Amino acid sequence: MPRTLDSQITLEKTPSYFVTREAPRRISSMSHQTKLIVVVRNPVTRAISDYTQTLSKKPNLPTFEELAFKNKSLGIVDTTWNAIRIGMYIIHLENWLQYFRPSQIHFVSGERLITDPAGEMGRVQDFLGLKRIISDKHFYFNRTKGFPCLKKPESSSQPRCLGKSKGRTHVQIDPEVIEQLQEFYRPFNIKFYETVGQDFKWD
Repeated sequence: MPRTLDSQITLEKTPSYFVTREAPRRISSMSHQTKLIVVVRNPVTRAISDYTQTLSKKPNLPTFEELAFKNKSLGIVDTTWNAIRIGMYIIHLENWLQYFRPSQIHFVSGERLITDPAGEMGRVQDFLGLKRIISDKHFYFNRTKGFPCLKKPESSSQPRCLGKSKGRTHVQIDPEVIEQLQEFYRPFNIKFYETVGQDFKWD
């Protein structure tokens, strides 16, 4: 990490940190004071999105249903498949709580980041102890992507949007499969809500 003055905040992002077993210990040994921001979304939607992205790179993948279940008729979910396991947020969080206090971790709702980006960013700024500078006026909704984008900064000729891999149409999944996965995730979600003190309303 770069050297940081007391008046500065250094940010770094890596999607895999939250689910990497060694990451909490390593980050804690670097700095006990680190603040952590984690964006979470409905784990079923997240798994479908994960599969859609992988499918765009590997068109010969088995179907989502084949990968998600060990036995679909019995509803036995394959928790060794990364797309499923990542959404079991409470399991990963328990690992982080061995090294960090709950007050050091802020969870951003991926759904609200789309519907109310300024509100979510306001809570992030509060968590970091910053003055609320980012507001509604900094965002516009990009209909093509289906996501909010940052309006054009003065130093650039282009607005800032998420990359090409974001906003693509998800693969259509059988509603029964979605229902089975919602049932599977429900106890994990409930424990996660209780632990973080926030109901993400994924059910």
